[in-house]
Amino acid sequence: MKLICIGRNYAEHIKELDNEKPTNPVVFIKPDTAILLKKQPFFIPDFSNDIHHEVEILVKINRVGKHIDRKFAHKYYNQIGLGIDFTARDLQTQLKEKGLPWEKAKSFDGAAVIGNWLPLNDISNINALEFSLKKNDTVVQKGNTNQMLLKIDDIIEYVSKYFTLKIGDIIFTGTPAGVGKVNTNDTLKGYIENKEMFSILVK
Repeated sequence: MKLICIGRNYAEHIKELDNEKPTNPVVFIKPDTAILLKKQPFFIPDFSNDIHHEVEILVKINRVGKHIDRKFAHKYYNQIGLGIDFTARDLQTQLKEKGLPWEKAKSFDGAAVIGNWLPLNDISNINALEFSLKKNDTVVQKGNTNQMLLKIDDIIEYVSKYFTLKIGDIIFTGTPAGVGKVNTNDTLKGYIENKEMFSILVK
């Protein structure tokens, strides 16, 4: 099982980090060891002083596929979830400045929060889905899938050109604006519409 992540998929997030809008999707992978175990706190790693939260809509793949045409992409998932792509922003900045890969900043142990799953049948419009992240009961990130530069079915078409998608693979579809630092004793809660999808304590 692999976690396929899409970067720079929301225009306002691109602006807030002063990044360039990509001509092609930014794709990176997290290993399964990055998944934060259920009911476990997130421990800030000792190699970073600037861990950021990035809340994202998740898609779980339910059949094997390669070179999937967009018009068939909807057949490859039936669950939608919410998670966090934790990022060591200070480390990422150093790596980017040197033109090096981001894995150490994005793929460390515990860097991927995977919340509960919703059946696709429970969602009226996958391309107009509101989601949010609260830090200590204050909304810090809020997004809607209608703001995505690359929609979910587009993402599946694109990434399946490069990687065979397998049952259980999870796609992180990108984060909206509002990313920020987490601190010890913060509580992070994620919501799709008004449904709580996860609750994480930072240690």
